[in-house]
Amino acid sequence: MWLLFPKIYEQYLARQVYIVFTFILFALISLFIFFDYLNEVNAITGNYTNFLAFIHILLKAPGRLVEIIPVAGLIGAIYVFAQMASQSEFTILRLAGLNAPRGIWTLLKIGLPIIILTLALSEWVGPYCESVAEQLRARAIGSALGSSFKTGTWVKDKLTPVEGASPNKTGIRFVNVSSIKNREEISGIRMYEFDAKRNLQTIRVAVSGSYDARGFWNLTNVTETHFKEVVNTNPLDTKYQALTVELAEQRLQSEVTPEILSVLLISPEKMSITTLNRFIDHLHENKQDAHNYEIALWKKIVYPLTILVMLSLALPFGYLNVRSGGISIKVFGGIMLGMSFQLFNTLFSQLGLLGAWPPLLTAMTPPLAYFLLGIFGLMWVANR
Repeated sequence: MWLLFPKIYEQYLARQVYIVFTFILFALISLFIFFDYLNEVNAITGNYTNFLAFIHILLKAPGRLVEIIPVAGLIGAIYVFAQMASQSEFTILRLAGLNAPRGIWTLLKIGLPIIILTLALSEWVGPYCESVAEQLRARAIGSALGSSFKTGTWVKDKLTPVEGASPNKTGIRFVNVSSIKNREEISGIRMYEFDAKRNLQTIRVAVSGSYDARGFWNLTNVTETHFKEVVNTNPLDTKYQALTVELAEQRLQSEVTPEILSVLLISPEKMSITTLNRFIDHLHENKQDAHNYEIALWKKIVYPLTILVMLSLALPFGYLNVRSGGISIKVFGGIMLGMSFQLFNTLFSQLGLLGAWPPLLTAMTPPLAYFLLGIFGLMWVANR
């Protein structure tokens, strides 16, 4: 505390902001937990009891905290500055030398512990709890995890050399998993393998599969259908020969690891930076579109700036005198300002995805625009 805030007025401001920020954060997360629980009540059935539903909501709370921390910081800072302005404390600080640059610098230092807290929740606690919450709910209800379509989850994979005396295969494999029981167990597996010319070579169906420590999938009750083109003099009349083989067990090497499957359990916005970067590399290697995940990655990287932007937006409210409106009006204005940023940020991300804009530009534009708005507002009220 003393190292980060060596001056007395900095310690006073930081203490007031942290106290109000904690109170508002607790109030907002309690409100979100209540509404999330009401929304989850309709899914309560059988083994999925009220207690498990409540645990499921609590496990998703760290992800919620990441979303509301910037808004809580904005509202808390606005309340503190408005309260100080109403009691002429901010005027005394200005007369003592707290100008706009020093005020911004103090807010940046106040935001550092909040940024560290947000990064811890966003990178480690949130993604882990989100994955555990989805697994808990799916096991209780008996539904599949990570189903992108009615048929289950689809993943693109690269063919690897086949073990034994068989020649190396080149091409791609599309994997369909109807149910993901946990990180290392799947069921209802279908695989479609194509050669380099995109000709269908093999259809593989397995009842279940498990991932071992050596990086292989152990499939059970496997049915393979191999397709081979019959030599024909007429190229317009292509004929294929099918051979079906049934196996009790099969060991298969694949780039689709449990880490990649775990990515499918949560949305890109709730993944960690490391997981997003790993999954983007996987998509690029398989020549798949990763624009949505790239936008989410850059939004994660620039997210700490969002907290600093929200705090900078609160500083102009301290320069407004009491006649400019009561504390409640200023807090209400801060809530509307925070909501407008969230809406603009979400809308701009969708526009960037539709327009295929550069991910960095899509992620940086909303916080940069609101930071300029805060600087403009500070210059306007400081010169009045």
